[in-house]
Amino acid sequence: MYISSKKYLLLIALFLFSLVLPLSAVQSETDRVPVEDVVFRASPVQEEAERYLSRYLKQYHFRKVVVNDSLSQEILSRYLDQLDESKSYFLASQVETFRREMGDNIDDEFLAGKAGAGFRVYNRFLKQAKQKMRFIIAQLDTARFDFGVNETFDLKRNDALWPADTAQLQDLWRKEVKYQLLNLKYSGEENGEDPRKVLAKRYKNRLSLLEQQTAEDAFRAYTYALTTSFDPHTNYFSPQDFENFQIDMSRSLEGIGAKLQMENEHTVVHEIIPGGPAFRGNLLKKGDRITGVGQGIQGEIVDIVGWRVRDVVHLIRGKKGSVVRLKILPVSQGNKGPAKVIRITRDEVKLEEQSARKEIISHDGKKIGVITVPAFYLDFEGQKQDEPDYKSTSRDVRKILTELRQEGVDGIVLDLRNNGGGALEEAVKLTGLFIQDGPVVQIKNSRGGIVVLRDEELDVGYCGPLAVLVNRYSASASEILAAAIQDYGRGVVIGGRTFGKGTVQSILKINRPFNFFYKNDADLGQLKLTVAKFYRISGESTQHLGVTPDIVFPSLIDSRMVGEDTYTSSLPWDVIPAVKHPETDRLAVEDIKALKKRLRERTDRDSLYVRYVNDLNVLSGFRKKESISLYEPAFKAEMEQVKGFEAQWNKDEDQPDLLLTQSAAIVADLADLSQDKLAGGERMLWQANGSRK
Repeated sequence: MYISSKKYLLLIALFLFSLVLPLSAVQSETDRVPVEDVVFRASPVQEEAERYLSRYLKQYHFRKVVVNDSLSQEILSRYLDQLDESKSYFLASQVETFRREMGDNIDDEFLAGKAGAGFRVYNRFLKQAKQKMRFIIAQLDTARFDFGVNETFDLKRNDALWPADTAQLQDLWRKEVKYQLLNLKYSGEENGEDPRKVLAKRYKNRLSLLEQQTAEDAFRAYTYALTTSFDPHTNYFSPQDFENFQIDMSRSLEGIGAKLQMENEHTVVHEIIPGGPAFRGNLLKKGDRITGVGQGIQGEIVDIVGWRVRDVVHLIRGKKGSVVRLKILPVSQGNKGPAKVIRITRDEVKLEEQSARKEIISHDGKKIGVITVPAFYLDFEGQKQDEPDYKSTSRDVRKILTELRQEGVDGIVLDLRNNGGGALEEAVKLTGLFIQDGPVVQIKNSRGGIVVLRDEELDVGYCGPLAVLVNRYSASASEILAAAIQDYGRGVVIGGRTFGKGTVQSILKINRPFNFFYKNDADLGQLKLTVAKFYRISGESTQHLGVTPDIVFPSLIDSRMVGEDTYTSSLPWDVIPAVKHPETDRLAVEDIKALKKRLRERTDRDSLYVRYVNDLNVLSGFRKKESISLYEPAFKAEMEQVKGFEAQWNKDEDQPDLLLTQSAAIVADLADLSQDKLAGGERMLWQANGSRK
């Protein structure tokens, strides 16, 4: 039976959103006053917003958190780490004062709709940050730096102690300047300019930004720490922030086709939108930190560290056909450098490039079809109007499967790498193209109620040898499909462990209730709230741990930097009862072992693959480094080694896709395995090249 969009929407709406309260939130802008001793305080409207946020988070968030001193300490720690991840602003004595005076009070303020603690910390942070900028600017103006001294700079300080005194703090600042100067020199981005002048200008810009902070910035930062203490995907949007969020979600504005988010003082690429310029160019990756933006081919690179996300987005957007240059710290290097500058030509997101596409790879006389699915897309309006050719992932893949069967393929690879999800309905329907019928995913709400979404269509689009290729960026709907294929034993899942986002969010408009003092006509923002979790038909959640492939490939993606388990507040992995599902001709443990054995034998003879693994080991060593030498010859050698690796393995056209090639070979082995079983009189795993009704 066809499962309509209306049925899905009604089902989920009734299940998830049975409780709704009128809420109020805030948009408060103070005049920007570049005065050193300005002190921000929460406005009455902001405190009102805090009361509503408190009520909603307590009652409707999936995670039932007890609001007590333990949560208070967690919020404070998260807030301090958010403001000072590098432990290079606050002194240990200041942090101790915060913990003593506020550590057990934030929960009480939260319940009472107060935000005083958050503003006190932010005021101190601004003062410390301005002192740091002025110190560094003075150092660049007058100090002499000796790059022949054997000393190091800590690249990873999130677990370090805060400096004990001003002398330790200023020594950190001095080393940071040396590191930045060396990075400028060996990234080649100074373009012949004096690195000192380039760096001084950047720190002066950062000082100017600090002097233009407002009470709204303080409230935004504190609220982010508060909401993400419940889970990393729960956030408050002011009206202006939500406008930018809507533009990103609509994917229609001319730009580079990337969604950005703020992590501490850094702008981080949160998603590369399929079909956009960044997606087509393949130079920008999810997790990259953007530290500078330049207009045109030769425009000055503007340092954007510490900028608001909406201001960074405004700088990056532009007219179709124009060029923007981004200075990034690649996630593949652990965001540790060397920095590099990439060029992207602004354009519209081309919907046709989001569509599923096919190719055929030949291996040992077998034809293996590859179906790449960049996202789970669905034209909701076209479906609603019952248009005959409306776009959807499952409809497009069904057509491709028909074409591949006609071309006589011996097996199929479904490539879900970098697919961050999309329409849940499409994940269920796409799974249904490879199984007879049955449950695909379970959804549990905050009250413990469970809904099972099923494939109800008996028509099977393909029942031959199948592999699902995933990586660390495969998330949400991709994980649902990969988990179902694995639980049914319908095919082999290969690649890297998936992201682990097994939660459901709802975006709710926040309105102040009508009363004598306020008219109910103000746009007061939105709250994105986690309201449910996904579970496999086996009962295991996809949350936190993701889906572990049957056959694991080494990957360029650093799993310590990417994934749900990298968030300290992510909801845990857990288990609910399994749901019964039809028996299938499952892959056996012996089959997986046989495939792994053939893969080892093949890759041991593949010189390119061996070099790939060896180079990954070198890069992994760099990623794990927690400090870097400021002795110039050693710094230069290390940076050139990493740059050489990047140049070798980030080629777009010249470099073969080793993992896809090996995936096709695994499916060819799978086809051989089926034939061997048939010849031996055993039950055949699948009907080769077949469809079944």
